[in-house]
Amino acid sequence: MISALIVSTCLLVSPCSQSEEAIEAVPLYSQAELLELIGRNAHLKRVKDDECQLVQDIEARAEIMALPSYQFLYGDMLAYAVCVERNVELGLYYMRKAAEQGLAPALEQLGRYYDLGKLVQMDKRMAITYLREASVLGNLKAQLRLVDLFNKGYGSPRDYEDAYRWLFHAAVADKKLHKRIETALALLAQKMPDSVVKRARLPM
Repeated sequence: MISALIVSTCLLVSPCSQSEEAIEAVPLYSQAELLELIGRNAHLKRVKDDECQLVQDIEARAEIMALPSYQFLYGDMLAYAVCVERNVELGLYYMRKAAEQGLAPALEQLGRYYDLGKLVQMDKRMAITYLREASVLGNLKAQLRLVDLFNKGYGSPRDYEDAYRWLFHAAVADKKLHKRIETALALLAQKMPDSVVKRARLPM
C-alpha cells in the first residue's frame, strides 16, 4: 500500500523514472522537523523561504498520503494564501482532517479559531470541544485557553478538574507565562471545592 502511494505521489508531482522514485519518497520535511516548525509557528515562513518550490509535494502528502502534519501545513497555506491561491474553505477542510487524526496543533488552532471567530463563526462550545482534545494531548496553548474560557463562564463545571490538572502539571520555563498560568489556575480554583483542587494537584 505504501509503495503504491509513493508511486502515485511521484506520478502526481512529475513524471519520474524508477531510479527517481526513491528520491521522491523521501519526506520533504521530517515529521519531527515539521512539527517543530508548526510549534514555533514558523511552518509558513519555511515554505516561503523555500521559494514556493515544494507546493506540489506538500499537496501530495496532504491529499494522497494523508499525513496529518502536511494536512495542517497545506491547510494553513490555503487559508492564508501562502504559495497557493487562497481557499479558506478548503484550508479548513485540511485542518479538520489533521485534527481528526489527532494532531494537537490542528485541534488547538481550530479551538482558537472558534473561540475568536476567526475564519469561522464564533462558537464557544466547539472551541471547548477542540481545545479539550488538544489539552488531553498535552498542548499547553490549548490548556491555557481552555482554562481561560472556563474562567469566563463558558463550559461545564464537570470539566474544571481535568482542565486544572492538565495546566497545573504543565512544564513551563518562561517566567511570564508561568505567572499567567498561576493566575488562571487561581481563578479556576475559586470555582471548585478545595477537595477537588487538592485532588487535581496530585501527581499524574
